[in-house]
Amino acid sequence: MNLKEKNCLVTGGSRGIGKSIALTLAQLGANVAITYARSVEAAAEVVSEIEAKGVKGMSFQADAIDFARAEEVINEIVKEWGTLDVLVNNAGITKDNLILRMDEQAWDDVITTNLKSIFNYSKAATKPMMRARGGSVINISSVVGISGNAGQSNYAASKAGIIGFTKSFAKELASRNIRANVVAPGYILTEMTEKLSEKVLDTIKKETPLGRAGDPEEISNVVAFLASDLSSYITGEVVRVDGGMAM
Repeated sequence: MNLKEKNCLVTGGSRGIGKSIALTLAQLGANVAITYARSVEAAAEVVSEIEAKGVKGMSFQADAIDFARAEEVINEIVKEWGTLDVLVNNAGITKDNLILRMDEQAWDDVITTNLKSIFNYSKAATKPMMRARGGSVINISSVVGISGNAGQSNYAASKAGIIGFTKSFAKELASRNIRANVVAPGYILTEMTEKLSEKVLDTIKKETPLGRAGDPEEISNVVAFLASDLSSYITGEVVRVDGGMAM
């Protein structure tokens, strides 16, 4: 798989799955920019790791829900590198609770961050991708957006919304050779899942046919495939990377 000369943006790329995606794309020859919410140090470290692979890297502090900032970030990438070939919408948060206990703010925060951010960056990417007559948008959803999960109604709703958005986006932009696909991870070992108890992790393993949680690299490898020309006839698809959990 070769991503040489492709210019990529990964939102939420300073840690977890986003960091893994950014480094995998760079390893395959792509120039990679990332956005991050707070940690300047973590973002700088990722950029250093990207550049150590012999490609270009950039980072942008950006609130994922800021529409104007999304356009600024993408315009700056195009100004510096000429094109944006691949957009990976990865930024997201969780604020879990049972629906009876969930307050309005927790609902609004998760829906806005996880869903509006997809709109912000996808819309901003359409103009440069249309000018280039091609591009790949990869949106990170979740198996929870397919099957639901008790205590995660806000998260599940946001991730299901990503799937519907992506299919619509794919139909609208296909004539311009712009593809859009979804990757839906199952339970992946990241900073976000480190908080889970052993009991919860054991339950997850029992519910997963492959009998284990996934690694971030198992997500980033699929993203890299969808970013590459090897997937040139794939659009509007949802690829579950969940160890068989949602079969």
